[in-house]
Amino acid sequence: MEVTALLRPHIAKLSPYSSARDEYSGKEGIFLDANENPFGDWVDGKYHRYPDPYQQAIKEKLSALKGIPAQRIFLGNGSDEAIDLLIRAFCEPNRDEVLLLPPTYGMYEVSAGINAVGIRRVPLTSDFQPDVAAIQAAVRPETKMLFLCSPNNPSGNKMERSALRQLIREFPGIVVVDEAYIDFSDEPSFITELDDFPNLVVIQTFSKAWGLANLRVGMAFSSEALIRVLNLIKPPYNISGLTQEKVLQALEQAEQLDGHVKSLLAERAFLEKALERSEFVEKVFPSHANFILCKLPHARAVYEGLLKQFIIVRDRSKVLLCADCLRISVGTREENEAFLAAFEQVAGTLAAEKL
Repeated sequence: MEVTALLRPHIAKLSPYSSARDEYSGKEGIFLDANENPFGDWVDGKYHRYPDPYQQAIKEKLSALKGIPAQRIFLGNGSDEAIDLLIRAFCEPNRDEVLLLPPTYGMYEVSAGINAVGIRRVPLTSDFQPDVAAIQAAVRPETKMLFLCSPNNPSGNKMERSALRQLIREFPGIVVVDEAYIDFSDEPSFITELDDFPNLVVIQTFSKAWGLANLRVGMAFSSEALIRVLNLIKPPYNISGLTQEKVLQALEQAEQLDGHVKSLLAERAFLEKALERSEFVEKVFPSHANFILCKLPHARAVYEGLLKQFIIVRDRSKVLLCADCLRISVGTREENEAFLAAFEQVAGTLAAEKL
């Protein structure tokens, strides 16, 4: 499959904005080309220059870490920027559509709506797996993009790899596999299979395992041709220099990632066992993420009771297949114990009142 053949025609012909750093990417010299303030700023004198528009230093570090050439990496202002750019590049407004598998991450639908792109939905099965036959039957000529979230949000489970491979291989457009939570799973990343699927885009983020949600940096991995498209249409300086500095600091200490993930997985196991023992919980769904979805009576009332104690979880009761479900992010041991104590008190009081 030739990815560029799937592009919207005007995108394929687009001439990109050429920044000063496109014309000269060196680090040394007298810079009189970008209309910057030559006297510097009054913070500490280094933020008066525009940042690297392509974040090359970060991509080189990621290339070594992920085992993929830097030319096949895109960095965005959160994963949401990559999602938006992909829809803009490949979906014609008021004509094309994306295919979503609810319940799933909400920004796919929001980005499609912002871009006046249609939405086709094929619900996951009752155990939150893709219904391959139903998905394939739903595809129309206008269906240009399929979003697969694994591990899935809000259910937390990983999707069957054989099903994902079949969907990627047989879908006629772009397939986006969102791996925001992959660091918490025993499943290998689909980055290792990019060479087998030219229509595949893998999205990851620095917001979860890396603990850098405040910086808003997402990653997309794909063919060199598709990454060129994203660089073509992104804003010229989409990630600030300060953000790039902080991400580089994290990457230079990448060995700490495993320790943080192991600690979080231990806390996830602690929380799962406690919830499974609770008489007020009907079901704890298997999780490969840094959160747990659980089903319980009076979920909304429990949510509101916890909120009164300033313990904030997510009420997912109105989401498809998630009736009477709360989503609980894994916290520190102190936070998890405080949640569990409050949960037992709130749920116990509600249960007594219903008798």
